[in-house]
Amino acid sequence: MSLEQQGSFASRVTAARERLFVGRAVEQALFRGALDERPGAAPVHYLHGPGGIGKSALLRRFAQEARRAGRLVVEVDGRTVPPTPEDFTAAAKDAVSEPEAVLLVDTFEHCQGLEGWLWEQFLPTMPAGAVVVVAGRVPPDARWVSDPGWADLLNVVALRNLTPGDALAFLTARGVPAPRHEALLRFTGGNPLALALAASVAVDTEHPAARATDPNGPMPDWSPSQDVIAMLLSQLIGEPAPSDNHRKALEICAHAHVTSESLLRALLGEQAPELFAWLRAQPYVESTALGLFPHDVVRETLVADLRWRDPEGFAALHKKLHQHLFEQLRAAPSAHLLPATGALLYLYRTDGYMAEFHDWNQAGLVYDGPCLPSDEARVVDLVAEAEGPESAAVARYWLDQQPEAFRVYRATRTDEIIGCSAWLRLTDQRGCDVDPVVAAAWEHARAHEPLRANEFLAVARFTVCPQTYQRPAPATTLAQWRAMGEIFRADRLAWHYIVMRDDGFWNKHLTHFDMPPTPTAAVVGGHPYRLFAHDWRAQPVIPWLAARTDAILAGAQGPVEAAGDPAARQVPELAVLSRPEFDTAVRDALRALRRPDALAANPLSRSRLVLQNGGDLGDVLSRVVQTLPRERGGDKRYRALVTTYLKGVPTQEAAAERLDLPFSTYRRHLTSAVERVAELLWQHELSGTPLPAPATADPVSGTRR
Repeated sequence: MSLEQQGSFASRVTAARERLFVGRAVEQALFRGALDERPGAAPVHYLHGPGGIGKSALLRRFAQEARRAGRLVVEVDGRTVPPTPEDFTAAAKDAVSEPEAVLLVDTFEHCQGLEGWLWEQFLPTMPAGAVVVVAGRVPPDARWVSDPGWADLLNVVALRNLTPGDALAFLTARGVPAPRHEALLRFTGGNPLALALAASVAVDTEHPAARATDPNGPMPDWSPSQDVIAMLLSQLIGEPAPSDNHRKALEICAHAHVTSESLLRALLGEQAPELFAWLRAQPYVESTALGLFPHDVVRETLVADLRWRDPEGFAALHKKLHQHLFEQLRAAPSAHLLPATGALLYLYRTDGYMAEFHDWNQAGLVYDGPCLPSDEARVVDLVAEAEGPESAAVARYWLDQQPEAFRVYRATRTDEIIGCSAWLRLTDQRGCDVDPVVAAAWEHARAHEPLRANEFLAVARFTVCPQTYQRPAPATTLAQWRAMGEIFRADRLAWHYIVMRDDGFWNKHLTHFDMPPTPTAAVVGGHPYRLFAHDWRAQPVIPWLAARTDAILAGAQGPVEAAGDPAARQVPELAVLSRPEFDTAVRDALRALRRPDALAANPLSRSRLVLQNGGDLGDVLSRVVQTLPRERGGDKRYRALVTTYLKGVPTQEAAAERLDLPFSTYRRHLTSAVERVAELLWQHELSGTPLPAPATADPVSGTRR
């Protein structure tokens, strides 16, 4: 076969590029309009976007279009042209002398210092009928965009990732097996360079067995190799960060859902304004009303690189960020509860169940608001449409009883109410005769661990969006964030129940998060509803989150069966004591302060109070005892208690003698001290609030802290 028949390498390369090019329909239409000199079409186009977004590929596409149209094409690459007016003019001279030339300037960021000269001196010399496309990482200076002289001549386009449909076409055209599409799309976010690298790896590593049988059959999970990550870091980010703090700021930005200046200040100190401004200027970082976030592939690449390069540093950053976001959530006003909850839960996105049922990218399609009196009829209609008239009547009852419990979800574009949910706080059995679901919740709580004084149970009820009823959707995501946010900041919450139609869809997801279904379904209007339960006294929020964090850091990347879920196994079943049982346990623990084996056997050692405050009962007692002298009359109680239980006196009479007190006075002080310690501990047990930090000296051991 002759060379003419075979074609040159260049022609084959061009053909392959053309065959595999997908997307950019809008940009191509704008360019064709300029080529055809359609009325209103701008002759100058400025494309900008981060590395790997496909600027060069699009310029090559433009060059093919222009040559087919019979135009002279002049290509200038900023990487190879010295950034001086003379050298740039020499490289582009043919375009200046040809009336219908097409000038394509790539990687203009290497010539960014010429921008003022380009707009003021070079481009005005281009002949009428010419078309110019400039592409670079940095957007044009605002002076030229706002210049009225360029208003009709200039079209500025920020290139984004490929749409999901175009990205899927990209992978299909490159022969990537269908079972790997979802993993590649999730990692790359539609970035063309990342898609190309990932596609080549995914095709090369396809198992021979899968290739020989069913191309859509099972395959091992795809993940980017370190070679792919290294390539992406160099291409997407370019120059290394100017300093260690700049690198840390970039890692925080990759790890957090959104990054604000206040977040950087909390984690990195007073350099935060400078670091925030630097992040904001990076071409791969976007701005929103809440802060900054990197493009998906940049985020995933940075996270994967840090996790591989410095696993201890990755874990430290995760835990520090987690602690800050949890404290923010606990302190956030009600209006900021959802974004604060979404930001915290985002740290768990690599848990397969979390990613499968929560969509941070789509959450902005709806927004959450209180249910106003004018909204109540719409809420009843939504429940009736999704669940029937009987359920709607129950919703009407709870709207009358607890209108503040209801939230509505409005479509961002139309402001129409498309969904609702309710978070019922219940301290008594009111409504059991009206609502079989609430009756079932109380029956379950009584049969297991009844409520104690001042505790309440909560029911996440009426999660309704008729178009996507109780399936993953923006409204469902916000309803779940609302429920989890209420849980994370609740004081004295005992049981909570999430209510879903009993079709099995949510069983694995909620069981995975230690919210298993109750044995019996409740029936409303002929439809069975399943309650998913959790006792937050027995498995409190802080250790529950810590266990899930440990599982994530250990490398749990996807869904696992609940029975084998390491996070579920790490959360112990705790003791839920009544007040009389609690007081008895406190008295026994004080008597056993000098006997570690007896302390370990005390039921308080398995209480929420102790687990949330370090897991050491002796330390917990010591920290509360240290607070006694700060109270009015507390010094007498403190001395009586410490002398009796910590000084090793053989009898109470000996303690009274050592204190130089009449025995009756000593007994009064000691009884008051024990009662006060029990009361303080009980308050923390119910509320879940942390104990005060230890004082300088530990009265149990006598050591300095």
